[in-house]
Amino acid sequence: MKFLEYAGIDAINSALVFETAECKVYGRVEPYSCKAAGADKKLYKQIEIKYDPSNSPPDSTDGPSSSFRNIISPFGPLDQPASRRTLFYLIGTLNASFPDYDFSDAKPEQFRKEPSVSMVVNSVNSTLLNHGNDRAVKELRIWDSIDNLIDFEDSDVYSYNPESDSDPNDEEGAGTLWSFNYFFFNRKLKRIIYFTMRGVSYGAPCEEGDEDDFSDLSDDDVGFASHRRKSYRYDDYVAGEMDMM
Repeated sequence: MKFLEYAGIDAINSALVFETAECKVYGRVEPYSCKAAGADKKLYKQIEIKYDPSNSPPDSTDGPSSSFRNIISPFGPLDQPASRRTLFYLIGTLNASFPDYDFSDAKPEQFRKEPSVSMVVNSVNSTLLNHGNDRAVKELRIWDSIDNLIDFEDSDVYSYNPESDSDPNDEEGAGTLWSFNYFFFNRKLKRIIYFTMRGVSYGAPCEEGDEDDFSDLSDDDVGFASHRRKSYRYDDYVAGEMDMM
């Protein structure tokens, strides 16, 4: 997976790092191309060996693919190449975002396909509002910027919900109180936006680059020059689910 450089990402990510009365919040938005690079090819082979039914002993009753159809997968039957490829993209994104960790053993059932983009946007907005930070949505208009990158209307959204012992956001001593991991995936563009956020107790160690003052940011800092489609406004999502079509 290749990280994509876009103007405005730094301004958005700075606004997603802030403090509340209860915790410190660390959030970031990262765009990736699905083009394989480096260790991605090794990961792809590992997934194919593990889930491609042609690599398993034939089943005397139902054929080689029967056991793979029974594996819980939000991507579809794992005997299908497209389903395995989606799993590869999401795990590859995690590996790229957390280079000190290896997610090769992440299981399909640790991912979930979300019902709609609008529900995820509304959930994130609610989290920001409940923690006293609506500026990222109302002023920086992060959803317009993300939509310009990924095109919501052609995207699926997945979440990653690992066990605590395999979650880098919840390692021992991290002090994580809550977290989420969302992947906005556009198959046509072969692009993924990874959006993660976590709340950390004040007793936990500070992260590198921690900054709690984002008062000097302005709308001009978000310089995405690509075309605009719909405006995914703060008020629409707080009031209720928006029609994405």
